[in-house]
Amino acid sequence: MQYRKLGKQDFLVSILGYGCMRLPTVEGDSNSSNILEKETFQIIHHAIDSGINYIDTAYRYHSGQSEAVIGKALKNGYRDKVKLATKSPLTLVKTPADYDRILDEQLKKLDVDNIDFYLFHGLNRESWNTVLRLEIIPRAEAAQKAGKIGHLCFSFHDSYEVFEEIINGYDKWAFCQIQYSFMDEKNQAGTKGLKLAASKGIGVVVMEPLRGGKLANPIKEVVALMKEYGHTGTLADMALRWVWSQPEVSLALSGMTNMIHLEENLISVEKSALEPLSKNELMLIEDIQSIYAQRTGITCTNCSYCMPCPQSIPIPRMLDLYNETVIYDYIDEPKRSYAYNSNIAGKCNQCKECEKKCPQEIPISKWMKKIHKTLSEK
Repeated sequence: MQYRKLGKQDFLVSILGYGCMRLPTVEGDSNSSNILEKETFQIIHHAIDSGINYIDTAYRYHSGQSEAVIGKALKNGYRDKVKLATKSPLTLVKTPADYDRILDEQLKKLDVDNIDFYLFHGLNRESWNTVLRLEIIPRAEAAQKAGKIGHLCFSFHDSYEVFEEIINGYDKWAFCQIQYSFMDEKNQAGTKGLKLAASKGIGVVVMEPLRGGKLANPIKEVVALMKEYGHTGTLADMALRWVWSQPEVSLALSGMTNMIHLEENLISVEKSALEPLSKNELMLIEDIQSIYAQRTGITCTNCSYCMPCPQSIPIPRMLDLYNETVIYDYIDEPKRSYAYNSNIAGKCNQCKECEKKCPQEIPISKWMKKIHKTLSEK
């Protein structure tokens, strides 16, 4: 196992972290609460025994059951071998007291006295304003003093401009968690945000290095290109090693649903140290980026000039979710994310205020209808 510093923290974390959003379930569905506990325990124990020392879960994962199962998995001495992270579900925090109540509920579900890293979950413009309006940070600091949480952090989904505001809005962030892959260099926080965080000594945890598994199952055009290049490895391996080749990245999370996923990722960890990406692989990645870019359905640049929306719709995020279905021929993950965002594109009232400000002249209100229809269908 390879290890790196997590920002200014005085310990090392494994460059591969275990993300608990896609645990094995009876239905094979990441939204399901019917988690297969025996299989989960086997995978997580093997991961920790193999050197993984970072476990990431959240209040809403697996319809609220992920934390309870992870608490059980970390019995018998395993809790002492890892750093444990979970997240505050800001969409459920309506009053300052809700923050404390939910944190106490999470401690009980995890059956622990302390959570090493407690994140504001999925910060964007609206939820960051909620944190400020409800004065949640002082609540979080009080929880730190009480010994309930170790470090305050956040995960993020919005534009770089919002990311910069949040990074600069609090001077004690332990780390930020961003969506990042070779397809996200200019998306959301992007490479610019990665470097900004690192310049401030803030650790960077990467989520979705395989774009929710979509880069592990490449479209046929990409498969053909890899054969043309003579590349015999997997795109998942190359994508992980690309993320780890960025020195500012502290660790990358992977949702490993079965033992095969874990073993393959452990091999990629070792290769990342022994076999840096070759010139041929870097050229291949550039060509793969071009193939996926040509499939983009909506030409949004994530400039966020359309924001704020009068209906509080995170417009760039909605456009990005739709693009994922077109680019990767994969709809399950965008549907899950859309449901997590409360099917919010359906709240568009066609006021078209966003369209007046969009430099790309995107018919956003028309797309909101299509996005809602596409991603809310059963």
